[in-house]
Amino acid sequence: MTEDDGLPAEIAMLWGLREPPRRGRKPSLTVGDITRAAMEVADAEGLGAVSMARVAKELGNSTMALYRHVDDKAALLKLMADAALDEPPEIPAGGDWRAGLTSWATSVLTALRKHPWYSRVPLHGPPAGPRNLAWFDRALGTLADTPLEEAEKVGVVMGLITLVHGQLRFSVELMEGFQDNPEAFGRTYGHALRVLVDPRRMPALARVVEAGVFDHDERYDESDVDADFTFALGLYLDGVADHLARRG
Repeated sequence: MTEDDGLPAEIAMLWGLREPPRRGRKPSLTVGDITRAAMEVADAEGLGAVSMARVAKELGNSTMALYRHVDDKAALLKLMADAALDEPPEIPAGGDWRAGLTSWATSVLTALRKHPWYSRVPLHGPPAGPRNLAWFDRALGTLADTPLEEAEKVGVVMGLITLVHGQLRFSVELMEGFQDNPEAFGRTYGHALRVLVDPRRMPALARVVEAGVFDHDERYDESDVDADFTFALGLYLDGVADHLARRG
């Protein structure tokens, strides 16, 4: 805990409440400097390349200089995960919760796709950084005029966050898989399923294969993945709408 406000130290760090005193000579490093350098390393080389020593080298400082501002790599990853988000968009006028949540979800996905490494940052707790909480607030705000109780609003948004994070990881890893082995996509996959899927053991999948769902020549296409996300998002929001109708 910090002495003044009882905040856990890692949350105080996320909010910039642990900067060293400004007396005397201005510090050569700030938490913001370190976070930006770490993100540049991750953007260029992947999350696995990020270490305190690597970021220190990027900044032209000693590793110990970083530890005066950031406790360890786990704390640095939390800073990166918050800084990766842009400021959230405004809620569309008109109070339409469905349009608001749709815009919110697609905006989150667009923002995080700028940093593919984000999908590999470990999650150790609920959102706590300033940008993560700002996005959380914006999503909750779309439900302000609904009859949902406050805890239900949180449940709706947390379910949506799960959907968005799953889509992000799915799309990033599929793209990496395609880059590593393009032949695993397209008709090669469809042919493999026709050979391997036994209708007696996997009847539902066999019907999908027989319908030719996987018989296509095109390679990995992110637009198809996005279409799947749009479909899944619509189904999720249909469920929210049904719940609202029952509440109403």
